[in-house]
Amino acid sequence: MSAQNEPGVSPRRRPDPGAGTPSARRFRRALTVFAVLAATGLLAGCGLGGGAPQVAPPAEPPSAPPSATAVPAPPLGACYRLAWSDALSPTHDGAPVDCDAPHTARTFAVGELDDLSDGHLLAVDSARVQQRVARTCPARLAEYLGGSEQDRRLSMLRSVWFTPSVEDSEAGARWYRCEVVAVAADERLARLPGSVRGVLATPEGRERYGMCATAAPDDPGFRRVICSAAHTWRAIAAVDLDGRRYPGRAAARDAGQQRCEDAGRDAAEDPLSFQWGYEWPTREQWAAGQTFGRCWAPDAG
Repeated sequence: MSAQNEPGVSPRRRPDPGAGTPSARRFRRALTVFAVLAATGLLAGCGLGGGAPQVAPPAEPPSAPPSATAVPAPPLGACYRLAWSDALSPTHDGAPVDCDAPHTARTFAVGELDDLSDGHLLAVDSARVQQRVARTCPARLAEYLGGSEQDRRLSMLRSVWFTPSVEDSEAGARWYRCEVVAVAADERLARLPGSVRGVLATPEGRERYGMCATAAPDDPGFRRVICSAAHTWRAIAAVDLDGRRYPGRAAARDAGQQRCEDAGRDAAEDPLSFQWGYEWPTREQWAAGQTFGRCWAPDAG
């Protein structure tokens, strides 16, 4: 995620809901998601959610030379040792590694590109082809990880995806590959276990892969981290915002105040003395797919 966002933030003290500006990141190729996460809106998907991908200018429509050999579709369930820069790339030709060895990504879906429009073959790097994959992989990740939509919005697990290079596409390759990754912190991926299938359907998985932070969301030291790392605050609830258009900063800010205060009270040991935070989306995050805010509370992680 190369774009940096400044979501609004309510402060930590219950009686005084003001605002601040911690940084957040969308995950995927200039990466949704944090939309997220989606930060879930790290990525909504970061993306590290995933927002709409950045794509190169479209190439000429592909035409395979007679002698070309198409690169076969990648294997389902393969594991890879991706670096952050790899995850931001539209293509990846690295070799799989043993899933029992250290790795940061696992292929959870492989499919055929939808690269036809009105009977015409579209270039693999055209916006329309890439956007179709950008919708498909996050949707399939939801099925793979399990749990509720809120569980995914509050986790650091994200989908990234790869398509063939222009040259391989011209040789006949028409596949896409969806990878699950865990964002450890800014510009760093976490190691994965052998499998994370269904992990958000379990309390242990939600705990390990949750979205946490090094400080309160209105603190200058605020940094998102995976909850298995040292942290002091945790994202505890997602707040849906109504409407198809961005409601404006004031309306987005006001929408979650009471709900996050209630969530902070419910999470506190003492309901009469507690801290909470509310982080609402910016217009840019909304456009990238993060149409919700997040509630935060202290966590002795």
